[in-house]
Amino acid sequence: MQIEFLGTGAGSPGKFRNVSSLALRLLDEINSVWLFDVGEGTQHQILRSTIRPRKIEKIFISHLHGDHIFGLPGLLSSRSFQGGNTPLDIYGPQGIKEYVNVSLKISESRLSYQINFHELPKGTDGKIFEDSKFTVYAAPLEHRITSFGYRIVEHDHPGELMVDKLTELHIPSGPVYGKLKMGQTVTLDDGRVIDGTQMIGPAQPGRIVTIIGDTRKTENALKLAQNADALVHESTFGKGENKLARNYFHSTNMQAAQIAKQAGAKLLLLNHISARYTGKMAHELEKQAQTVFHNTKVVKDFDVIDIPFEKNN
Repeated sequence: MQIEFLGTGAGSPGKFRNVSSLALRLLDEINSVWLFDVGEGTQHQILRSTIRPRKIEKIFISHLHGDHIFGLPGLLSSRSFQGGNTPLDIYGPQGIKEYVNVSLKISESRLSYQINFHELPKGTDGKIFEDSKFTVYAAPLEHRITSFGYRIVEHDHPGELMVDKLTELHIPSGPVYGKLKMGQTVTLDDGRVIDGTQMIGPAQPGRIVTIIGDTRKTENALKLAQNADALVHESTFGKGENKLARNYFHSTNMQAAQIAKQAGAKLLLLNHISARYTGKMAHELEKQAQTVFHNTKVVKDFDVIDIPFEKNN
């Protein structure tokens, strides 16, 4: 599991930061990529990455401001041109279906695949997707228009077969190992009865990624971020700019750090950086936030962040 940042800027494209988009790379887990927001030029950013548009199976939109959706029609068309023929799911606030359909209709664009729209009514708070591997939750944030944060929870992985223990018991390898791994009880040739459930190690807890887009500081961000392995949080403003952040319905780096600390997150990734913060000033945003939550990083375009499993004790 990796997060690749395709655009980390706020409002409009800059020389060093494109507008909002990130990819949750789940290639090892389900051979898929999920996008969160698709700002203008996202498909150009993808060309500079190893992401293949046909691997994109789900798109989650936080809100309908242009710097988060203006790249969507172009990306959808390119996915069609580049061999994408499997259905695509788009989640987002009410209005996202109309925006996409009108854009495609007026431009007379025809796609080679079906889009399944999942419009989230205002106030949606809870599970919006689940399969055998992942569950996704959404909750409303506090922005000028309807805006959602997302929490992606990987299901726990079954424990591994304890081969060392089997070796110590002189249990020969072969089909019996497969039965034990499935938790079955097996009778060996020598008469011993082995309970497979006792030969499997503890389950590996799944990972949690929380993505908080444009918002004032809000309790729902804290709820979504509980015990997250990685918290991506907007940081449009810096220390001492709480009033500006509130007036413009955004957050400061310090507010994001407070959320990460209170939620017990493991890593804070500051995103949606104002064009005012370049070079050393962006680094200063990071240093300021680290005084509240040490494991903080200000991300930049094309950063790829690995989300490792927590080691079992």
